[in-house]
Amino acid sequence: MRILLVEDEPDLGEAIQRSLSRDKYVVDWVLDGTEAWNYLDNPQVRYTVAILDWLLPGLSGVELCQRLRAQQNALPVLMLTAKDSMADKVTGLDAGADDYLVKPFGMAELKARIRALGRRSQSLQPQQLQLGNLCLDYATATVSVQQEQAIKQAIPLTAKEFQLLEYFMKHPNQILTRDQLMNQVWETEADPISNVVPAQMRLLRRKLAKYGCDDLLETVYGLGYRLNWDHAS
Repeated sequence: MRILLVEDEPDLGEAIQRSLSRDKYVVDWVLDGTEAWNYLDNPQVRYTVAILDWLLPGLSGVELCQRLRAQQNALPVLMLTAKDSMADKVTGLDAGADDYLVKPFGMAELKARIRALGRRSQSLQPQQLQLGNLCLDYATATVSVQQEQAIKQAIPLTAKEFQLLEYFMKHPNQILTRDQLMNQVWETEADPISNVVPAQMRLLRRKLAKYGCDDLLETVYGLGYRLNWDHAS
């Protein structure tokens, strides 16, 4: 799940990004409403949920919502604000926000609301993604492989490895380019010319090989990478 976080309070924004990243979300965090619109208006990046502070430099959270809805963009929006009057809540919801969370708030409640909006965004996405003998569990953020005698073994993946494997499992047998993986699995500020994708692919393959999935991911030289459906069963 990829989230756009727009929060101009550095301490709060950093805390939210750090906590969500630990739960294997990809989080793009920006501090300015105008910059946030550039992210939202980028057709190469698809978000599952946007978390918008109300009061921002440049465009406000309300204005961002209005722009999204004017473009018929149904991206779920969670509004964060210290404004707690009924009139303020009505204003935010009328602007197009799907949910409203008043500061200060607990991180557990924020995550629960994100999960609810994520299910809505992905049309009640199932709690698990199954591909052959691989099972990705969203509730526990774990991946397991079923081996002989119906025994399941958990594969210990980092947050980035989990996100990378999830993207491949959603696109079996498709050649995915390095740029596609960078756009969908890494935060937008990641260095576009680094070797992070091949390095992460090597680590992921090494872990999968330990659990009998040696040939699951292949390099298509000159093009990108592919998850072989035939080797996932």
